[in-house]
Formats: sequence, structure tokens, C-alpha cells
Amino acid sequence: MTTYVLAGGCFWCLDAVYRRLKGVEKVVSGYAGGDLPYPTYEQVSLGTSGHAESVEVTFDESVIPADTILDLFFLIHDPTTLNRQGNDVGTQYRSAMFYIDDTQKEMFEAALERAKEHWGDKIVTELKPLETFYPAEDYHQDYFNKNPGNGYCSIVIEPKIAKARSAYKQWFKEGEV
Repeated sequence: MTTYVLAGGCFWCLDAVYRRLKGVEKVVSGYAGGDLPYPTYEQVSLGTSGHAESVEVTFDESVIPADTILDLFFLIHDPTTLNRQGNDVGTQYRSAMFYIDDTQKEMFEAALERAKEHWGDKIVTELKPLETFYPAEDYHQDYFNKNPGNGYCSIVIEPKIAKARSAYKQWFKEGEV
């Protein structure tokens, strides 16, 4: 199993997409890249803890290639906007990839280069060593599936799922909405 920690705006969006993929064994929403130990959502949402809303994605590379996980990351968020995704503004919504070793760093750098083919040289995604990943509170886990009537889910998350499914249909689990 391979685990990546990625930040691309609101963690609910990344969580919802990655949960629908074949070979993804586990997705945990949480916080990475900051200085405050054991931050709460309230502390992170103030933008002063230094953490980014992130997901820890654990997947089986014999089922889904690592490049697919990373290329999808650059598809479902805008890596050209500094500290912002749509109406979500602040360092907690930055685009970031947190690596655990030199091999992951090289994989992330290669994905960033591939993303430039679509986004150009304006990518602001931060590459940073992972120091600690803190899981978010339980109510953030699998948020989209647990809150289908939430306006944010239908307005922001559903279009990202549709975009990902359109581009990576072969990797989506059967029957996943």
C-alpha cells in the first residue's frame, strides 16, 4: 500500500473523489503542514495554525497507478491560485503535496511537471516534507456521502466528482455516484 498526503482546498472535495476510485483502500481528512500540535478544525479554519486541509489517501498500486492518483489531484483543484480554491480563501486551502521520502518527492515533482501541460507555469503547489498528519474530527470524514443534501456538496463537490469521472471513468468503482 502507498499513502499520499495531498491538500487541494477543502478536504471534503478530495475525500469524495478519492473514495470512489478502485484501489483506494482508505481516505482520511485531516491537517498537515502546520506548527500547532493536534489542531482543531476551528483553529485551522482561522488560518493561523499553518495547516492545510488535507487528505491522506492510501491505495494499492497493483490496482491503480500512483500517477493516476497524482494526476487526478491536479485535475480536481486549481493549483494556480495561491491560498484559495473558489470561495475558500486562506493558507488552510492552499495546494500542497506532503512527501515522506525522496522517492515520493520525485513522484510529486514529476506529477507537477505533467500538470504544467494543462495549467502552464503558473502552478503554486507547495512541495513540503510531511512532518505530521492529524486526522480531522469525525464529522469531516466521508462528509459528502454523509451529507448529500448539503448545498456545498451539490454546488462544489458534485461537479468535481463529475469532472473526475469524465476524465478517469475506468478508475471509478462501479455504481459510485
